[in-house]
Order: sequence, then C-alpha cells, then structure tokens
Amino acid sequence: MSMQRARVARRIAAAAAYGGGGAGLLGGAVLGVLLTEVALARRVVGGHNDSPPHADGRYGSAFVHRLGREPLLLGVLGDSTAAGQGVHRPRQTPGALLASGLAAVAERPVELRTVALSGAQSYDLERQVTQILSLPDRIPDVCVIMIGANDVTHRVPYARSVRLLSEAVHRLRDAGCEVVVGTCPDLGTIEPVYQPLRWLARRLSRQLAAAQTIGVLEAGGRTVSLGDLLGPEFASNPRELFGPDNYHPSAEGYATAAMALLPTLCAALGLWPEDERPDAARREGILPVATAAAQAAAEGGTEVTATARGRWALLKHRKRRRLPAHTEAAETHPARPAPGRTL
Repeated sequence: MSMQRARVARRIAAAAAYGGGGAGLLGGAVLGVLLTEVALARRVVGGHNDSPPHADGRYGSAFVHRLGREPLLLGVLGDSTAAGQGVHRPRQTPGALLASGLAAVAERPVELRTVALSGAQSYDLERQVTQILSLPDRIPDVCVIMIGANDVTHRVPYARSVRLLSEAVHRLRDAGCEVVVGTCPDLGTIEPVYQPLRWLARRLSRQLAAAQTIGVLEAGGRTVSLGDLLGPEFASNPRELFGPDNYHPSAEGYATAAMALLPTLCAALGLWPEDERPDAARREGILPVATAAAQAAAEGGTEVTATARGRWALLKHRKRRRLPAHTEAAETHPARPAPGRTL
C-alpha cells in the first residue's frame, strides 16, 4: 500500500507541477457511494457556527527584558483546524499553543497572527498569503499551514489542490519566511462516519497528504503528518480528543497536534536541540521523496524535509516537548472578520 501511495502521490505532484487539474482516484460508481455517505454523515456530525477564538497577540512576554530583541513573528494559515474551530478559549487554539511553545524554546517573545479561515479550501491560500505578507509589522519569521480536509470533502482535484498549496509555500519562501505544513488529517477517524466512507475517507486524505508533502518539499517547506495523529490516538480516545461537534479536535486534540508540529517549527528556525541527521533507532532515514511522503502520511507526527540530494528527503520522528501549562496572549489585536462557512 505504501508503494502504491508513493506512486500515486508522485503522479499527482507531477500533474500539479505541469498544471494538470485531474488525477482523480475514484470511479463514478464508487464516487456515487462516497457522496451518499457524505450526505448521511453530515446529518450526524454536529455543526455549530461559532467563530474560533481570537488568539492573536504576544506570547512569552516574560522574555522581553532578557534579550531585548524584537519578537519572532508566527503566521498561521489554513482552514478551521488551523483557526481553532471547536474550542472556546484562545489559549486552546493551535496558534496560541504553538506561539507559547515557540516562545519557551526560543526564550524570546512571539507575536501570533492568524489568517486561517473556517471552511477554507486550498483556493483560499492565495488570499491568506497576500494578507499575511501585508501585515504592517514585517514578514513573518515562520508560517504554519494546515489545509486539505475541505479539499477532500469538496472534491477539489488533487493536482489542483497540491499546486495551490505549493504556490502558497513558494510565495512565503520567496519572501524569506520559513514554512511548516501540517498535511491533510485522516478523515477516516471522524466518529459518526461509517463504512464504506470511513475507508474511502482515510484512503483519500492520506493520498492527498502524501502528494502535499512532495509539493511542499519542492517549494522549499517542511511537512508534518497529522493523519495518523488524528487516527489511532483520536480513534482510541474519541471522547477526549474530538470536540462537541464530533468533527473538530477538542482542546486536548489540538494540543496533541501542536506538540507534533512544534519541534519542526523550531527546527525550521534552527532552535531545536536535536541532531538533524537521521536516527535509525527511531526509524528515521533518508529516502526517496515519494517514499518518505507515503510513509509519513501513515504515521502522525512524522516530519519530512528536503535534502541537498535532490530527489531524497529526510524522514524524522522528533521527540515531542510538553507545551507550557499557561498559554495566554499578553496583548490582543482587533478581532478577525467572522469566518464564513464551517466544516
């Protein structure tokens, strides 16, 4: 299955690079079953339209006088998962968790700016990148992007989805910003979703995650797989890790995802105290890009980074660090516009 996923991901990424929009994975009959199951699942999955908490502001203010340097600037782009849909306190959002964790590792304040939008598909990344690069402060030091789930559920052609993400990463990297992408989560773990949709959703979301990884690496970013994090860990603890709507993560679920992203976020800035070489004892290695992408899609928390060897990538399982117990912004900024639709 891993080799097949690698071949398909390579084909999707190639189509994205050359402007293709298709790379469909399902036949008409199977697609009909999938759409029927989606319609049934949406009746069961709870959906509240509350806006995600506004978490923008400065984190780690205790470090202001220690170094006297300006804060790091962290941008968060993507969909409802990036925005923190499903929780009620700003400190529970992934942006706040990552800003607080980054401040603790860097021993330096971090300014958080979130432009993620609930319901966003990869089409919206162009607008979000323009917005984050137009901030009055300065260009972000690092951006986190979490996108893909809505592309799967809205049948966005995978090659197009990957191309839009790759273009977003290219723009951010050209502006001098490091980029970490949390790839498409495993939609087969949503509790009210039943077979055959569960199997199909898992297959499709992991395939997109693998293709996203190839595109992101070619654009100069790094990826962290969220798929399996929202798989076994979520599947074994659905009451704790899913929120009230049974679709978006709970506060504990977002913390799990943030702990997986934080080491890569810090490593992108040269702040993580860990050897960049692969550790065989942790099943790390340098693999062909498509192979590394396919393996990462099946195991949450796996980082994939490009190497100087062209078609090879570094696959790492970084040690996670517990997030700070208290995560509050020292100052706030005008509220974001209310998001449109939610998923």
